[in-house]
Amino acid sequence: MHKVAILQSNYMPWKGYFDIIHDVDTFVFYDDVQFTRRDWRNRNKIKTPKGADWITVPVIKGPRDQLIHQVELQQSDWQQTHWRLIQQHYSKAPFFETYREFFEELYLQKQWTNLSDFNQHVIKQVSAQLLGLKTRFVDDREFAATERKDLRLLQICEALDADYYLSGPAAKGYIDEKHFEDAGVELAWKCYDGYPEYEQFHPPFDHGVSIIDTLMQAGPETPWYIWGWRAEDP
Repeated sequence: MHKVAILQSNYMPWKGYFDIIHDVDTFVFYDDVQFTRRDWRNRNKIKTPKGADWITVPVIKGPRDQLIHQVELQQSDWQQTHWRLIQQHYSKAPFFETYREFFEELYLQKQWTNLSDFNQHVIKQVSAQLLGLKTRFVDDREFAATERKDLRLLQICEALDADYYLSGPAAKGYIDEKHFEDAGVELAWKCYDGYPEYEQFHPPFDHGVSIIDTLMQAGPETPWYIWGWRAEDP
């Protein structure tokens, strides 16, 4: 069975995003769709003394119908600023030094100009280098899909000879399950319930923060806190 997931790239996603990547054989970046402002595409949350707080990548404002892969980044010192914020709030975390070099390279070794390029690079590197995932990554632009909404997703699945499509629960509002049933593609909905807590700064615990938090606090045990625990779940 060939399992596929299709999601827009996010900035430093939360652990649930990587949970979906873990569950499939091929992960498709869905960046040939409209960029939504004040969304996860260019921002995420880290824990601070004020609680979960946003860190936002500044983008150049484009037309209303601008696609994600077309979004250019403001040429400012945001990369250095974000790295300083991570240092400020996680330097005392148990695994900060473990990942210091990894994140310094992401933020300081190259000036990024395109949001999609940066997001996709980060997600691939975190998946392979830090979480040990072997999932194949592709970009939806490779398929030149022309359908709309769920039929476009199905068109990509068919191009990949997928037997199984894993979707996030937010898509229930627009995916017609019968379309997938008629095409012979099994449709499954990802459940984010039951994630175990780890030691996290500034209680109460917040599951919805960036993978940065999980890595800094749980270190090499991060995969267990994302998916490994399920093997022990009775």
